[in-house]
Amino acid sequence: MGPEIIVRPTRCIGCGACREACPHGAIDEPAQCQACGACVAACYAGAREMVGRTMGVAEVMAEVERDRAFYDQSGGGVTFSGGEPLAQPEFLGELLAACRARGLHTAVDTCGYAPWEVVDRIRPWVDLFLYDVKAVDEARHREFTGVSNALILANLRRLAGLGHEIVLRVPLVPGVNDDAASIDALGALAASLARRYPVSLLPYHEIGIDKYRRLGREYLLKGVPEPTAERMAELAARLARFGLQVHIGG
Repeated sequence: MGPEIIVRPTRCIGCGACREACPHGAIDEPAQCQACGACVAACYAGAREMVGRTMGVAEVMAEVERDRAFYDQSGGGVTFSGGEPLAQPEFLGELLAACRARGLHTAVDTCGYAPWEVVDRIRPWVDLFLYDVKAVDEARHREFTGVSNALILANLRRLAGLGHEIVLRVPLVPGVNDDAASIDALGALAASLARRYPVSLLPYHEIGIDKYRRLGREYLLKGVPEPTAERMAELAARLARFGLQVHIGG
């Protein structure tokens, strides 16, 4: 996973310099983009920008150490998120081990969609799993994510059975997973784990729309409203009936 090119259409003057500079024909076929940066260098108007960069373990740890005073004061630590950190298991494992060697608390924010061998490899260095559960119903999960949730739930149960610290994080999207049946299925799942783990309900927001536009990708949830505070409180109360500690946000 490396850098990407983002586009700000409002700055584009239509000069065509990017199209002439791109050696991969990716201006017309974005899927062919190699993030070489040729179009960025050629863009007179600054409509194109390279975001992200490749870093090694030592570079990342140098950045991490800069904030050690804040970790020490707050009792916090380092969270590996994404994207999906388990998609880079070797790199993630090295970083987690480096944090553990420095006495830094570690958290991994993951959807859990990885072979158990990957999860098993990194878990000894993880102090807390922030575990996303998008839908308990397999058909609905497959409909909205493109994959089955069987592996995700199996990994969750194994981590719980091994005694790991976990916070269940549920992005609530109106019309997708906020109906009574979905909430009750989530509650039953959480209550069935080896421990009663806390649950964080994350209200859907539209912050990502502009990023999708700049990346030239279709945003598939256009028109979905953000849930109200009253609606979130109602769903949290329903979930709490399963004997769970439920938080909104975070």
